[in-house]
Amino acid sequence: QVQLVESGGGLVQAGDSLRLICAASGRTFSWYHMGWFRQAPGKEREFVAGILWNGGSTYYADSVRGRFTISRDSAKNTVYLQMNSLKPEDTAVYYCAADPRRPVTSRTSPDTYDLWGQGTQVTVSS
Repeated sequence: QVQLVESGGGLVQAGDSLRLICAASGRTFSWYHMGWFRQAPGKEREFVAGILWNGGSTYYADSVRGRFTISRDSAKNTVYLQMNSLKPEDTAVYYCAADPRRPVTSRTSPDTYDLWGQGTQVTVSS
């Protein structure tokens, strides 16, 4: 079983950068596709970015494409989310999640992911 712990959140100003880190424990981490989601107060949890189990492909929400970059280091059991040019609308709790590679139609739906971290708060002031 994989457990996920996020870190790296904080309070920044618009235009700043942050790097979120998701540390995974468990021998099977490299098997999973991985994703980042976020949830702002009063809103549904939304997909931000994903990466395949082998790092061969990445995919992003339109709202972050070109500003955020997801990567993984399987040797360190870690997934990263580099966030540049942050905007106030990026303010949310960010969650790391593991996708067990079931045959599904969407790799961006929260229902596809069955392991979640506790979340890390990102606040962007204007």
